[in-house]
Amino acid sequence: MKVLVTGATGFIGSHLVEALVQRGAQVRCLVRNKRRLGWVKDSPVEFVVGNCQERTSLKQSVKDVDQVLHLAGATTAVKEKTYFEVNALGTENLIQACIENNPRLKKFIYLSSQAAAGPCRNGGKKKESDPCHPVSPYGKSKLLGEQLALSHSHELPLLILRPCAVYGPRDKGFYALFKCLSKSINPCLCDHDNHISMCYVQDIVRAILLASETQTENGEIFFLSDGQDYRMEEIGDIFAQAMEISARQLRLPKQVLFGMAFFAECFSRVSGKPSIMSRGKVEEMIRKNWLCDITKAKALLGFEPLISLVRGAELAVAWYKKENWL
Repeated sequence: MKVLVTGATGFIGSHLVEALVQRGAQVRCLVRNKRRLGWVKDSPVEFVVGNCQERTSLKQSVKDVDQVLHLAGATTAVKEKTYFEVNALGTENLIQACIENNPRLKKFIYLSSQAAAGPCRNGGKKKESDPCHPVSPYGKSKLLGEQLALSHSHELPLLILRPCAVYGPRDKGFYALFKCLSKSINPCLCDHDNHISMCYVQDIVRAILLASETQTENGEIFFLSDGQDYRMEEIGDIFAQAMEISARQLRLPKQVLFGMAFFAECFSRVSGKPSIMSRGKVEEMIRKNWLCDITKAKALLGFEPLISLVRGAELAVAWYKKENWL
């Protein structure tokens, strides 16, 4: 099996590449710069230079592969339009390249995000059949990427995965929370009733591999999480427990969060470097319900999450300490 992975140098992508290599797959990684290979620099894989924003650069990368696992995307950006250029138009370019240069492609998996669906508005857990109402530029760009991909579901074997909040070794998103906790501060919203789905990175990788092996109808969409319901402040407590420290809760009004995000965006524009803090991210944070239903993934993909949040936090902390991040 020959597989093209985009986003291979990123958080989830690098773990996926390692898992594919362990399974004996021939792996080709689409990278923008061979001098910046990150976690996969020593992996026994083929590196092809290209950029999803430039369709002509994708021709060679998609040729002769059996599957395309599309994980490349922008999770942070200096300018809002970057999300759409990368997450939406980049996905369209890659699909068009596959249609034009690899008519025998066996599977195209697009790793989207729960942010594309938006929060659950009616209680319970969000299902794939529920209407999508993304609340951030990132979520809107991922939804547009889904829509563009689905418009080609009659032309190639397409499947979409929507992971929830993902954490684990190499992650820089939740790392910010770990850093705060290391200073004995557990930041949380003033609202006590915010709920969220979580998933350890290795469970997400297993789900991607299951999706790559399972026959499904073209255009199917699947939510991915560990199946549990967590309160936002509870996550900080579990992470602190894994760090074996006691952290004091610091409750932040949403007005303060929006103010912090505004200044972070201003600094980002001046420095030219994207920040993990933005007003779009705050819009996501203040929503009460980010729970998703994984019944469909369990039934059709055979997905069964293995890593609890307690165990996943312990594994993440051990890695952060080993790499001197904490």
